[in-house]
Amino acid sequence: MKELDKIIQVKGKRFLFKVEKSSNASDYTKYEKLRYDIWGEPADTLPGERNMACENFFHEGSALFIAVYVEDAQGQFVEDEDHFIGFSYGFVGVEDKDLAFRDMDNLLFYSQYVGVREDFQRYSLGIQIKEFQKECLMEVFGVFKVTCTYDPLTGVNAYRNIHHFGMEVKEYRESCYSLFGGYLNRTDVPCDRFSLLWDLEREVRRPDYDAESLLAAKNLALSSRRVEVEGRSGRVTLEVVKDINLDLNQEFLLVEIPYDFYRMLRETDVTQAEVRHIPLRWRMKSREIFQTLFKRGYKIIDFKGIEREGRKRDFYLLKIEK
Repeated sequence: MKELDKIIQVKGKRFLFKVEKSSNASDYTKYEKLRYDIWGEPADTLPGERNMACENFFHEGSALFIAVYVEDAQGQFVEDEDHFIGFSYGFVGVEDKDLAFRDMDNLLFYSQYVGVREDFQRYSLGIQIKEFQKECLMEVFGVFKVTCTYDPLTGVNAYRNIHHFGMEVKEYRESCYSLFGGYLNRTDVPCDRFSLLWDLEREVRRPDYDAESLLAAKNLALSSRRVEVEGRSGRVTLEVVKDINLDLNQEFLLVEIPYDFYRMLRETDVTQAEVRHIPLRWRMKSREIFQTLFKRGYKIIDFKGIEREGRKRDFYLLKIEK
């Protein structure tokens, strides 16, 4: 069986990636604690500690837990809550419900959580966790398809899932988590999500394109402008929806999203309606754009950041399927 531990070094720090095999329920407490520290939503819990131990692939279930620890001041790895700074959790399911478990090729892995503690989020550990998860699924589980969801307006997730791993957007889901709060969501902004399929055996390939040229040619189905508002932490500059154009029919189109939607959610969490509704307008207009373009045969093929005149902007690239 493949080694289930891996040490990587990023920006001068070493991190231990380790598949959890414990049968001791108390060893799973740290997963739920870190989940809450990252997302801050008490209603959205992991299974109880005893259930997590039982559903582990190495015991009675089909779940994969990956723990990430940072080295201590002496360069050693201490596997305690203080040094536990990231994790992933998911489980094996089936794609075709009628075929169910009758065919091994019908198996797929649902990746539910990938989280990194806030003070370590600049180390690109989310990508490293997914890379390690891929290795474990292919070499230990023998599963080659992964499904997951993420908020279409979050660039950090779009970069990882769309650009780096080349995942395919299969569906746009409206309000799929109903009322969902915490640090990374707001109950007054619907929890829309992209549903993705990640073929672990597929090589990432993209057509040649020039995002700068597309931007200059105004192949923009949705674009933004910047405004100054009184945010939760004081005076801040945020993007607001500028224009949407549902009539474009070029082969390649760009759809802009906020550069930092999580920051936008926090800063607009104020009483002034005009400011508070900024992320809601982004949600509703981007929902309209994506659903319309998907129905017309466009598919997301990449995610790209562009910096112009000191301004960083994030774009999805869509291509019409002929």
